[in-house]
This record gives sequence, structure tokens and C-alpha cells, in this order.
Amino acid sequence: MITDEMLKNMPHMMMNGASQVMKKPLSSGAMMAGAGFAAGKGLLGGALLRNPLTLLAVGAAGGVIAGFLLFKYQKEIVDGLSKASGMGRDFALQQKENLADLMAEAEEKIEGVRPPAAADNPPAA
Repeated sequence: MITDEMLKNMPHMMMNGASQVMKKPLSSGAMMAGAGFAAGKGLLGGALLRNPLTLLAVGAAGGVIAGFLLFKYQKEIVDGLSKASGMGRDFALQQKENLADLMAEAEEKIEGVRPPAAADNPPAA
């Protein structure tokens, strides 16, 4: 239940909470996107976006713009993707080496734990 003391502090808590949320980049981006969606919905209206021809025109324009930008920045995109894949390959190799080191340490510990009598007399098959 909400007490009177909580109700008195509510505006103060809400302002502090909102300022803390805005300090984080992800939440501020989400809040900006939400505000942009609300503004766009108010400007364009629901009836305009429900028209299939309008949606087709907006989709075609978006595709043309995306294609143009991909063509214009093709070299930069390829360089960035090759750099990212190289970094991923290096990371995978590093993790493989770390796993091999851990397995070697574990095998050494297992070999060191065996009692000496069992090490001298191998088990009969």
C-alpha cells in the first residue's frame, strides 16, 4: 500500500529517477525514439499510414535511399566488416588457446591427485 509519506516524496523520486535514466545512453535513445514515434504519428496521422499506396511509396523511397547509401559507402562498409570478422576470428583463436591451457592444467591436476600405488600398477584389462 502507498502511504502518505510515499505520496509526498513521489514527485521528488520521479524527477530523480528520470534524470538517472537519461544518463544511460540506451535508455535515452529509447526515450528519444519513443518521442520521435509519437511526434511522427501525430504529424502523419493514422489514416495516412494505413493507405497501402502510401506505405508502398514510403517503402520504395526507403529502399532507394538505403541502396544509394550502400553504393556510396561500399568500400567503408566492406572494410568495416572485414575488420570486424578479423577481430572475431582473433577472439575465437584466443579463446581456443585459453581453453587448451585450462584443459592442460586440469589434466595435470588429475594426474597429480592419483595415489602412487595406482600409478605403479596399471589396471588389468
